[in-house]
Amino acid sequence: MAGELERKYDVKILSTEEKVKFPDALKEQLKELGLIDDKGKLKLKGVSPKMLIRMKQEYVKCPVLKDDIQFVQCFICPNFQSRVMGEVLCKGDPLK
Repeated sequence: MAGELERKYDVKILSTEEKVKFPDALKEQLKELGLIDDKGKLKLKGVSPKMLIRMKQEYVKCPVLKDDIQFVQCFICPNFQSRVMGEVLCKGDPLK
């Protein structure tokens, strides 16, 4: 179909009521990418603070890593294509 993004997976976005802490490895990755400021605040371009709060309470069952990961980690992944109606469109390429 014309206009459709090439993808392998449509991954459902799940949510939790719990306050989810970022794993240290993810924090380091976010710092390296310049997505965490000096105060330790997450800053994603084009994402409102309200949406960011919501994203921090979401996770996906990643088909590539075969694990539950936070949505923010999914959002910065090179496989992330788009978020559409509660699902992530994922390229599904192997990660290094």
